[in-house]
Amino acid sequence: MPKSHPPSRREGGFLSEPILHDHPTAWRIARVLWVMAALLFVAVAVGPLRQVVDRVDEVVFDAVLAAEWTPAVLLARVLDFIGSAWVTAPLMVGVSGWLIWLRRYGALAAWVTAMIVSQLSIGPLKILYERMRPPQGLVATSGFSFPSGHSVAGATVAVSLVIVLVKPGPQRRNLEMLAAAVAVTMALSRVYLRAHWFSDVLAGAALGAAIAIAAAAVIHRIDERRERLRGGLSPVR
Repeated sequence: MPKSHPPSRREGGFLSEPILHDHPTAWRIARVLWVMAALLFVAVAVGPLRQVVDRVDEVVFDAVLAAEWTPAVLLARVLDFIGSAWVTAPLMVGVSGWLIWLRRYGALAAWVTAMIVSQLSIGPLKILYERMRPPQGLVATSGFSFPSGHSVAGATVAVSLVIVLVKPGPQRRNLEMLAAAVAVTMALSRVYLRAHWFSDVLAGAALGAAIAIAAAAVIHRIDERRERLRGGLSPVR
């Protein structure tokens, strides 16, 4: 007798693997990150809370000044370049092209959604807050300080890369921890270079990670509903 094939999603959706296995958990993590980002955004905007934030930022700034070390500054400048548009823009295009080549359109939708939302959010938020950058910066900067664009982009790209390129499972969990470490390192490097206040990068990293996870969860949910409307899973032909 011929062997039966396991059910699979249609080609052009998530292929044989969805980008998320534990959809409810992803939503919970995204909500926690959204709340963290929202609290920081509120704290920077509200007078009494802003004073507390400013004091913490000043303490961290003084610690950074005291800890300046040439090799660490050079490493931070390398991260500054990696987080710039010179690297992130080709990466965004390249990953999009790769996912199109693989015909992983669900992953492509999650990736493009996360990239667009994160990039479009940075400029308006900076203009809304009009926060000045720290003094004595070690790299050239432009525009306002809050939130950190490098931190938003770094967290979004790092988390989204793992979600769209690695199948769910133990390997992805390990890489998710690595992605979180990369996002945190990128964020802290901005503080070390005195390009941003500490609260700038905390808000930026939380916002970026929240966007990445929420984009994947939304696309996953949409694809699931579309599958149910089309009659569920179809056999491989």
